[in-house]
Amino acid sequence: MFSVSRAARSLNVIAGRPQVSLLNTRLAASVFPTGIRYTHRSSGDTVTVRARREQRLNEDPEKLMVQPVLDRAAQEMFFTEIVRTMWLVLEQMFKPPYTIMYPNEKGPISPRFRGEHALRRYPTGEERCIACKLCEAICPAQAITIEAEPREDGSRRTTRYDIDMTKCIYCGFCQEACPVDAIVESQNFEFTTETREELLYNKEKLLANGDKWEAELARNLKADHLYR
Repeated sequence: MFSVSRAARSLNVIAGRPQVSLLNTRLAASVFPTGIRYTHRSSGDTVTVRARREQRLNEDPEKLMVQPVLDRAAQEMFFTEIVRTMWLVLEQMFKPPYTIMYPNEKGPISPRFRGEHALRRYPTGEERCIACKLCEAICPAQAITIEAEPREDGSRRTTRYDIDMTKCIYCGFCQEACPVDAIVESQNFEFTTETREELLYNKEKLLANGDKWEAELARNLKADHLYR
């Protein structure tokens, strides 16, 4: 080690460079019992790459899970697990409860939550849907059925817009595919029914949902527009 350091310093002096420490010469090497320690060229920190790799290959994962005999005996004799559990219970006794008294209390819901579907209108009251059928085409569960016809002014609107909510997987593809934000998924998740027929939504049902939650839907779309 001393001779290598002296040789490195002499070479630096001959080359006209100032003397540097032994780590910066990158000529030092020491031998570990399991491998060689190299000097990292970027930061100067010593890393035992080969030694650690060989150590991992030689390790038995089952041996690492074995608990020492004294620790196991102390744990069984002094009931340390029970003591730790009781201490955890005592800590929680003096903290405010986390329980939410549903349905009187409800937790926050993300604006990107995908719940019950709705069809939106423009502020003038006109339907947003232009019957492009992109939502019907992209639906992976084939839960949407659309029929359309042209109007007198040349625009195209839907005459039938059905969603089978028993098939819907709430993926949100219909909402993402719609170019005019007509079909959206609201934050409402409380729409359980007693019969299957009640989950077959038609155009009137979807428009009624949109009229009821228009303010909330518009606010959620505005909050999410940066990520779309």
